Amino acid sequence: MWHIYLGAITLGLSALLINLLLNLRALHRLGSDKGSLPEDLPLISVLIPARNEEDDIVPCLESLRQQDYPNYEILVLDDSSTDRTAERVAEVAAADPRIRLLRGKPLPQRWAGKPYACHQLAAEARGSWLLFTDADTIHAPTMLSSAMAYVHEHRLSLLSGLPLQKTVSFSQRVAVPAMYFIILCCMPLWWVQGARRPKPGLVIGQFIFVSAADYHEVGGHEAVRSKILEDIWLGFTMARHGKRLGVVDLSGVVSGEFGDLWEGFGKFAYSIASLGTWLFVLIFLGVMGLFVTPFILMASHLSPWLPKFGDWFAIIVAQVVLILVMRVLVDRRFNYKRRYFVSLPAGVLFLLASGVWAWKRRLTGGGVSWKDRTYKPTSKVQ
Repeated sequence: MWHIYLGAITLGLSALLINLLLNLRALHRLGSDKGSLPEDLPLISVLIPARNEEDDIVPCLESLRQQDYPNYEILVLDDSSTDRTAERVAEVAAADPRIRLLRGKPLPQRWAGKPYACHQLAAEARGSWLLFTDADTIHAPTMLSSAMAYVHEHRLSLLSGLPLQKTVSFSQRVAVPAMYFIILCCMPLWWVQGARRPKPGLVIGQFIFVSAADYHEVGGHEAVRSKILEDIWLGFTMARHGKRLGVVDLSGVVSGEFGDLWEGFGKFAYSIASLGTWLFVLIFLGVMGLFVTPFILMASHLSPWLPKFGDWFAIIVAQVVLILVMRVLVDRRFNYKRRYFVSLPAGVLFLLASGVWAWKRRLTGGGVSWKDRTYKPTSKVQ
């Protein structure tokens, strides 16, 4: 049985390496080649839900004011902030008529906070294209023109992708690259990009560029009003209605912050747990077996107090090398500090621990918190 287990893990890692290489090849860099814009430049509405973002909202708005695309508006919704977010937005808006400040309404029952904020923003938007983005993002001057050219050339209804996640603390430098590593190794983004029929792609809430007509046709954020991971579910909804999605590398034009890593990834795991305990357990065991266990086995063999694996040790070393090669490829693509690549097991374990915490919170009815709001199973918000 031992040789079957090691063979299965080695085969699985080899398949993931091929998937990663295909993903990196298919993942276009937005901004590297701007492409051609439509002759009649449509109005773009940049929509920013903001809740207690007084430290980040001004740099975000200043980066958006510098866009080289000539036809856009910026709407910011103050979602019941308790800090000076609204005042900061008002100060910037006073100097730029393209910026409008909206006051958020009280959160209705069975709505999660961010979907309702986005729903209110979309209702006020005048553009035929909508860009939902977060208040802690920074945008290169070519971002809007690059996005519009890309959706025009590829005939997309929605464009999202992977922004550059800024890492400033030790925990972020360990965990954030590990998250991107898992996404790019495990998700067949290349298949989504090349599929003839629309497929659910990777949709990340820091950047959702969507046709307003198609967005409203599928029900917009009202269709995902109870979802904590409204971005992912919006992508599923769009694909289910036959709308084509695109996924790109945004690291050259959009950067952002992941915020509280523990709660952020816990929010993701909390939603996965809502789909069923067995699915969560299978994902946990798969990630643990593929990306952590080989390191544990190698450390066990090298320990003077634990039994050796004999000739099998060479296979274990090969597994570890495969994993580290994949991690280096991801780090090189997103310019993460390469000296942290050996921290991959710690990063994966951190994400798994956060996931187990969120799974336990769901089973015990404790709920999960995000932006000073707590969502529980009894609230019908998932």
